[in-house]
Amino acid sequence: MPEFTARDISWLSFNARVLQEAADPNVPLPLRIRFLGIFSNNLDEFFRVRVAGLKRAMEMKAKITAESFFEEPQKILNTINKLVIQQQEDFNNIWRNIQKEMVDENIFICTPADLSFQQRSFIRKYFDEKVESNIIPILLEEDRSMPFLRDKSLYIGIAMWNKNSKKNKRFAIIEVPSVELGRFVLLPSTHGETNVILLEDVIIENLPHIFSYFGYEEFSAHCFKVTKDAEFDLDNDVKTSFVEKIEKGLKNRRKGKPTRFVFDRHIDKSLLDFLIKKLNLNKRDSMIPGDKIHNFKNFMDFPDVFENPSPRERTSFNHPDFNQHTRVTDVILKKDVLLSFPYHSFTAVIDLLREAAMDPDVTTIHITAYRLASHSKIANALINAVRNGKQVTVMLELRARFDEEANIYWKEKLEEEGVRILVGIPDKKVHAKLCVIKKRVHNKMTQYGFVSTGNFNEKTAKIYGDHMLMTSDKSIMADINRIFSLLKKPKQDPLSALAKCKTLLVCPQHMRDKIMSYIDKEIEEAKAGHKAEIIVKVNSLSDKDLIKKLYEAAKAGVSIKMIVRGIYCAVNQKTFKKKIHTVSIVDEYLEHSRIMYFYQGGKELMYLSSADWMTRNLDYRIEAAVKINNKILRKELKDILDIQLRDNVKARNLGTHLKNEYYTDDKKPFRSQIETYNYLKQKVKNEISSY
Repeated sequence: MPEFTARDISWLSFNARVLQEAADPNVPLPLRIRFLGIFSNNLDEFFRVRVAGLKRAMEMKAKITAESFFEEPQKILNTINKLVIQQQEDFNNIWRNIQKEMVDENIFICTPADLSFQQRSFIRKYFDEKVESNIIPILLEEDRSMPFLRDKSLYIGIAMWNKNSKKNKRFAIIEVPSVELGRFVLLPSTHGETNVILLEDVIIENLPHIFSYFGYEEFSAHCFKVTKDAEFDLDNDVKTSFVEKIEKGLKNRRKGKPTRFVFDRHIDKSLLDFLIKKLNLNKRDSMIPGDKIHNFKNFMDFPDVFENPSPRERTSFNHPDFNQHTRVTDVILKKDVLLSFPYHSFTAVIDLLREAAMDPDVTTIHITAYRLASHSKIANALINAVRNGKQVTVMLELRARFDEEANIYWKEKLEEEGVRILVGIPDKKVHAKLCVIKKRVHNKMTQYGFVSTGNFNEKTAKIYGDHMLMTSDKSIMADINRIFSLLKKPKQDPLSALAKCKTLLVCPQHMRDKIMSYIDKEIEEAKAGHKAEIIVKVNSLSDKDLIKKLYEAAKAGVSIKMIVRGIYCAVNQKTFKKKIHTVSIVDEYLEHSRIMYFYQGGKELMYLSSADWMTRNLDYRIEAAVKINNKILRKELKDILDIQLRDNVKARNLGTHLKNEYYTDDKKPFRSQIETYNYLKQKVKNEISSY
């Protein structure tokens, strides 16, 4: 039995769980389509980052010692290609079945061949008015280099010829302008029916018009897309600012090497050969034949055309402490509050910042930002604070992958308003989720704020499962200030600067060592015959040293329970006295929170953390974990963990060699996200009834 599961193979197993949700007939149809979009988007990022990294490792021919590779890169790539091709076949079958169910609801995705005369006229007019000005047909020539293709885009590959001279084909490509126009066009339909056509089919229907100058009679058009290496190296030129380096890296990203080429299996053979040659693809590149539709990530925004859309019955609600028309600030100054998203409303976070912006006693606000919403209410509250005379400092992580451009935009926007922007420290991404607000009343400084497991983003807070501790604890605020002191002077040694933190567990200073010591304590208790228990919830577990320490604990008889949404590289061994019980929950909300629980001889330590148990988080990022000292809040978190560990509807057992078998028992169905909602909602009812 292998000691570890390869990280990338484990990730593909996670994406297969997403595909399971799309295949589940008990999941509402609109949500199943959305899961197909999530699966596709996940796979795009996997090839842009992970597969690209494996290929770079092969090219470097260097000895691989990082956590990323538990086997030889070529061996992992071979396995990846087999799994991806199989998953693509599963994907296609699921999509065919979903389309059949859509037909049962009189919803039809039309092709040009399906159009009525009225619909064809509509398409021509729509093309003339909306589409034509947004497309640029590019003719491909043997003696001309291939234009750079964007890896987030969908392209139509076109072969053109006349009936009497098929050998004299010409080739062209057109980028589908789905960002500008959306992917879906609603067609005129008879009563009781809904007809939808994809934007690429609108373009294909109008190819004779587009290329009328050449007089071609026959067209063969099929879609393809290219996924490229998304990594970029930062310029070492000391005269270049950090922002300029990021901008240059983004420009160079479009020149990245292809890592995957996905195409319609019915594409013209001579055009396919031409594209492979021009894109410099070889047998090591993942060339994946598929069905007609690619870039399925757009289907996350499929139009709301379902008669019974099965809307969420569970809408977020105010935390009971914020139901009595009191200011959020006043509550936080008196007690700690635990928010659990998306069950609790994110409004309390925005309200806290808005109150700080208008409070004449507030002097400063410091906050970290990793991924802000596109129309961020958080950013607007901070801008309002500056306009009201507050000193606002935002740590904006410009290296947040795939959000670099958005964060550069926010940097410029916030700086224009007078916000001080910090851009981090060399070689260490800032991933901690922190905020500290300072106010002075009668010459006395008061501090309060929050520590979170997720980004300060009101859009994702509606679909991501996260936790936030709102507090005015002096020791926590002191440590947050210490972290910001480092960020303001990035040339400091982060290890020595963070060593001053006394309450928060921080990376890369001492979080790893503390976790190890807590596990050692559980091992000691188990060997002494006492109760020993560890519960961990993370997105990913891939750090070898922590996995080995968990193995040591399992051999000693420590009860280890884990909730791991994504990557899980541990493997149960025959030498374990107690098997590690691990489940992955994939459901309507994205499980995103990180929680650590250690029994510790009855002391029961509970932490919320921004860090996954991965080497990159523990050693190469600025992360923070906060201990939950309040017994009531600690019990609430423990109850939520217990609810998730009881899930027998959406939990998969990760201890079965990546088979993604659903965790089942002989008890009645218990779906943790619904039960968590009911549990927290009951607390609101109890609070109301107590008045």
